[in-house]
Amino acid sequence: MQIHQVQPKTKNRKGRRIGRGGKKGTYSGRGMKGQKSRAGTHFQPRIRELIKKYPKLRGYRAGATPNDIIAVNLDVIEKHFGASEKITPAALVEKRIIAKMKGRVPKVKVLGRGEISKKLSFEGCQVSQSAKEKIEKAGGTVAV
Repeated sequence: MQIHQVQPKTKNRKGRRIGRGGKKGTYSGRGMKGQKSRAGTHFQPRIRELIKKYPKLRGYRAGATPNDIIAVNLDVIEKHFGASEKITPAALVEKRIIAKMKGRVPKVKVLGRGEISKKLSFEGCQVSQSAKEKIEKAGGTVAV
């Protein structure tokens, strides 16, 4: 046996590609008429029906609300702060009463739910009328 007489054991041929022209009957493996037999068919994905049911946020940057004000009540402040302490938004973040929003200390409004017995000073916070009365009654101060 010489080198030109050597034959491979397996055939070197790939399988036939179906659906790309003739040689496979008139329909090229696509079946009869209809949307699936046409060129360039596009079917809507099943998930589209689910996506369309979800409510959408309308408008330009609909979710962005950087001017949010976080409300904190007097009963929470009474529990976490000692007498004659200064209460600022940064101090509330430090005590983990409120959290930072997008890396910034948020604006805070103190509301009047609960009672306060300690003498506290509030700075840099908005204060409701009822909360202001209770703070001043307890001997505290409110600086705008």
